Formats: sequence, C-alpha cells, structure tokens
Amino acid sequence: MESTLDIFVKAIFSENMIFAYFLGMCSYLAVSKTVKTAVGLGAAVIFVLVVTVPVNYLLENYMLKEGALAWLDPSLADLDLSFLAFIMFIAVVASIVQLVEMLVEKFAPALYGALGIFLPLIAVNCSILGGALFMQDRQYSTILDATAFSLGSGIGWFIAIVAIAAIREKIRYSHVPAPLRGLGITFIITGLMGIAFMSFSGIKYGKEVKEDKVAVVVTGMNTNTVNK
Repeated sequence: MESTLDIFVKAIFSENMIFAYFLGMCSYLAVSKTVKTAVGLGAAVIFVLVVTVPVNYLLENYMLKEGALAWLDPSLADLDLSFLAFIMFIAVVASIVQLVEMLVEKFAPALYGALGIFLPLIAVNCSILGGALFMQDRQYSTILDATAFSLGSGIGWFIAIVAIAAIREKIRYSHVPAPLRGLGITFIITGLMGIAFMSFSGIKYGKEVKEDKVAVVVTGMNTNTVNK
C-alpha cells in the first residue's frame, strides 16, 4: 500500500488535476487572468476538496457500499446503496460550495465580485467531483489517505492556476502574434507546463523503490546461481 505522504505528493505533481487529467479547465482558463483572482479561486478549491472528499469517503464506506450499514443493524448487511453515490457526492459538493460562496461574499466582497459566476460554478468543477470519484475508484484504506489525496489535489490545482495567471500577467507586455492572443497562447503555455509536469511521473515513491530493491536482489541472486 502507498504511504500517506506518497499519496499527497503524487496528487500534487505526477497526478496533477490540471496537467495530468485536465479537470477543471473552464475555471482554470477563465479566472487565471490575474494572480489575485487565481489565488482566491485556488484557495476555495483547496477548501472544497479538503472538506468534500473526506465527507464523501465517510458516506461511501459507512452508508453506500454493500454491507456498509451493518454497523447500524446486522439485518442491513446485504443492503447496497452504491447506485446513489453519484447523487450524494454532487449533493455534498453543492452544499460545501454554497457555504464557501457565503463566506467569501461576507468576508471578501471584492474577491466575490472578481470571481463572479465562477465561484458558484465550483459545484460543477470537474476537479471537485473528480476528486470524489478518484477516491471511490482507488479505495483508500483510511480517511487520512483520502484527506491527503484531497489536500494534494487542491494544492496541485492551486499551483497550476496561480502559475498560469502569473505567466498571463507577464505576457501582456510581450509581442504575441495576433491570432494567438488570449486563449490561444494560454493553451500553448498550458500544454508546455503539462509536458514539464510529466517529468514528475518518473519519480519513484516508497512502494516502487522497495519493489525495485527486491527485483535487484532477486536478479543478483539468480545471476550468482547461474555463475556457480
């Protein structure tokens, strides 16, 4: 099994929501014109992911999976509510996003105005729902692993949107060919950044390092046996 730290680091770099899976691209492209708005939206995405993924993990493992309700009553051990997972995940995400929207409007009205329609649209942000579905598919063993994954995914998305926003602010003063101005050059830069982040896929994590060491030892033993 992967360690919690491995899950966290992989979610930021080698499994980045933007550069590995291209999830949440609408908000990424629309709100990345300035660093200020990018930071605000990125922080909101981190908060929503960190809250919704663990909550959905609890729902999945203690209510929806087959036999999950056995803790409530042994007669419910055969009950399978997994067909409701998609609806429940969206309901949790929508509730948390509504809370975030109210908090931002209350304490940061300028940021609320700058983000506009894209703040409530976090509810349908692919990266948010993707986090819940990845959690379900990968079957993390503990809520700590699910939380580490959600935090890493949020930080990865935050890094991506702030980085592209900083670049877009700088290229305003560059001589970009007219046909590429705006989203054209942004897509090109995003592609280049995605290629750069692909280099992180070559990092070996704890489990992979141990497997390599075992393979090297076994290979060495076989070689010595043949030589003898």
